[in-house]
Amino acid sequence: MTRRPLGRTGLSIAPLVFGGNVFGWTADEATSFALLDRFVDAGFDAIDTADVYSSWAPGHVGGESETIIGKWMKARGTRGRITLITKVGSPMGEGMEGLSARYIAEAVEASLRRLQTDVIDLYLSHFPDPKTPYEETLGAFERLVKAGKVRAIGCSNLDAEQLAASLAAARAHGLPRYEVLQPLYNLHDRAAFEGPLADLCSAETIGVITYFSLAKGFLSGKYRSEADLGKSPRGERSVRPYLTERGFRILKVLDDVAGALGARPAEVAVAWLMRKPAVTAPIASATRPEQLESLIRAASLALGAEDMARLDAAGA
Repeated sequence: MTRRPLGRTGLSIAPLVFGGNVFGWTADEATSFALLDRFVDAGFDAIDTADVYSSWAPGHVGGESETIIGKWMKARGTRGRITLITKVGSPMGEGMEGLSARYIAEAVEASLRRLQTDVIDLYLSHFPDPKTPYEETLGAFERLVKAGKVRAIGCSNLDAEQLAASLAAARAHGLPRYEVLQPLYNLHDRAAFEGPLADLCSAETIGVITYFSLAKGFLSGKYRSEADLGKSPRGERSVRPYLTERGFRILKVLDDVAGALGARPAEVAVAWLMRKPAVTAPIASATRPEQLESLIRAASLALGAEDMARLDAAGA
């Protein structure tokens, strides 16, 4: 498996990251273990989660995903084979959110306990925190790196202006900078990343791991009408906005390219991301073995220049 450098972190990963948002939510513990087993057996190594996963589910409080990953790594002895990514800052209860130095110091300990490890490979700020200066957050991350609790740091959901401001704060205060960005980016949702943000990441050699790489499942092709929205727990809530003329135009081109290559639409959509110059690796989730096998195939899918041009044009 060809590995890609994750920005300037010194870490390198295979070109697909398993999205752990499903663990303990739409994939129970046994299913999660089986999916993770297959993922690493196929040669992949990076797993993305967050402390807040999956607090949105009834009866959950957050930490469910990290807990399952921790149990799996301990049971299988796989910690040394995994690039472990988690995030901090989303609401976890009263007084437990944001990117203050105080809260980060508390939250990392909770994540380490749930993950049953003594170090997080890549620790990300989950969302911008306008109440906390970048230098305070970066200073807190620096202390975690020096203490050996975190190997590298990054951020999620920052726009070009915010990312540039964080880089400027790091330079001005002699602090470590965000070396990885996790943006929303896929064949349908392109405006927020393409342009200034992608250009900044390329110019600064910042690694990029994309989330919602399949547009919340829409690019898998299983949602073709409103009647399909009941096919998953997030269909009605999340996929309805994609059922537009532009969305169907993208699906049509995905179908055409996939048919010519003997592939599935989801495989083409993930392969498109893997071949974008600014992207290190897409994050994608699976809750069933057949979904995971499809994602695995995407890593070896050969999209030609004409295929890429057609896909680019469809979602422009």
